[in-house]
Amino acid sequence: MDISRRSVFFVSDSTAITAETLGHCLLAQFDHIKYDPITFPFIDTVEKAEKLVHQINIEAANTGLAPIVFSTLVSKEIRDKVKKSRGIFLDLFDTYLETLERELSVPSSHIVGRYHSLSDVNSYDVRIDAINYALGADDGTGTKEYDRADVILIGVSRAGKTPTCLYLGMQFGIYAANYPLTEEDLLGRRGEMPAVLLPFRPKLYGLTINPERLQKIRSQRRPNSRYASFSQCRLEVEAAEAFFEKWSIPYLNVTTMSVEEIASKVLHETNLGRRVW
Repeated sequence: MDISRRSVFFVSDSTAITAETLGHCLLAQFDHIKYDPITFPFIDTVEKAEKLVHQINIEAANTGLAPIVFSTLVSKEIRDKVKKSRGIFLDLFDTYLETLERELSVPSSHIVGRYHSLSDVNSYDVRIDAINYALGADDGTGTKEYDRADVILIGVSRAGKTPTCLYLGMQFGIYAANYPLTEEDLLGRRGEMPAVLLPFRPKLYGLTINPERLQKIRSQRRPNSRYASFSQCRLEVEAAEAFFEKWSIPYLNVTTMSVEEIASKVLHETNLGRRVW
């Protein structure tokens, strides 16, 4: 029996995104344990619940440990069925709904998939438009649309600009462009501001990264190249940080940060209001 590993089930009658998000947030507090995650979305019938219970019980028998089950099941009938499994059942809805019902003096709707449903068409349209904007203004393209940008992320190649822009668009409805600072920008022009960025200085926000981490990322893309060498990575990172300091551009070291953390930090430090929830 390997007590350093644990099977974890994320269960929902909808997408299971909420169960995964809350579950992973809680599990992150126990970094000495390794997890084998299994996601079961759309458990919306008793028959599906019975099959799920069977699988949880098999997992418990095979490992000798009770699987941890994070649930956002809305239906009481289905929830009660899964509770009878050999798993450690953590009901992420019941934990809060009962308290909220008492405080608000009204019962909850118990509608499946309410959070992830298309209930606000305007928010959906903003989100899609922001994602399309990020794709169209990626990696220095779409510069003619920079006047629409809420923020323009700048930094060396592979510093995390593209995924951060996409996350800002998808999660917050922020119109985020990004511009890669090339060796020519940083060294050939002696740190002068690229002409295309000059009119948008207030929108600029820099991302930097430790050279060691940058080398590993670039080596996955172009192994054994000058682009991925440690000396080149260090040269570009040092020049980029000097550029940020020279032009008083706020910047963030993203070496140990997730995309979610980077995006939230950018949103907070630029005082941008999110457009969607």
